[in-house]
Amino acid sequence: MNPAPVSRMVEDYVTLIWKARELPGEQPATTDLAAQLGVTPSTVSANLKRLARDGYISYEPYGSIDLTDAGRTIALDIVRRHRIVETYLVERLGLSWDQVHEEAHQLEHAVSDLVIDRMDAALGHPTHDPHGDPIPDAEGRVPTDRSQALSDVATGAQVRVLRVSDRSPDILRYLSEHGIWVGTRLTVTGVNPAAAAVQISVGGVAVELGLPAADAVRVGPVREGAETATADASM
Repeated sequence: MNPAPVSRMVEDYVTLIWKARELPGEQPATTDLAAQLGVTPSTVSANLKRLARDGYISYEPYGSIDLTDAGRTIALDIVRRHRIVETYLVERLGLSWDQVHEEAHQLEHAVSDLVIDRMDAALGHPTHDPHGDPIPDAEGRVPTDRSQALSDVATGAQVRVLRVSDRSPDILRYLSEHGIWVGTRLTVTGVNPAAAAVQISVGGVAVELGLPAADAVRVGPVREGAETATADASM
């Protein structure tokens, strides 16, 4: 007997909960889930109770929100689908990295397992999507993330961009306009708490990032032999 299909509501919620915990120290919050889903916090609370009742999450009002094994399995499948679709849209269809999040969000629920697997094979089984986010493999294993927020980097440090949040298309466009992509090398030249900004140098050109943009960029140390991404309009 085939299991009952999982609703889109369940898929959306468990995926956002998993993503909220993807980085060390991060926790899902009702208000943030509400903002991302475009609903009220009370609606989120009611749906979280349903998810807990149905065995997808462990949840107590005003407490932590944790995925069960069932919820995590669904989340990893949707994250894998989403990030493979994003990569395909960029690499094969030429969409820019600020366009693909919403497109992938629609397609991730509709594309069959066969098509996802064919996309993955056609792309050469990528480990990361165009934003640098790790792609779970078919067994649900996720590459280790060792990045840190650009806003936490010390002045004078030389770093390489490892991943960029896809939540704000405006930030993605701003970064690309200033030559900042996954793989770009940059130097932190200063932090201005009063202006809530981080100053960086990209190829010798000074750029100022507000804290929302700096928090969206995650970086790691520069390694010899690592390639610097170029400002390719197809990203």
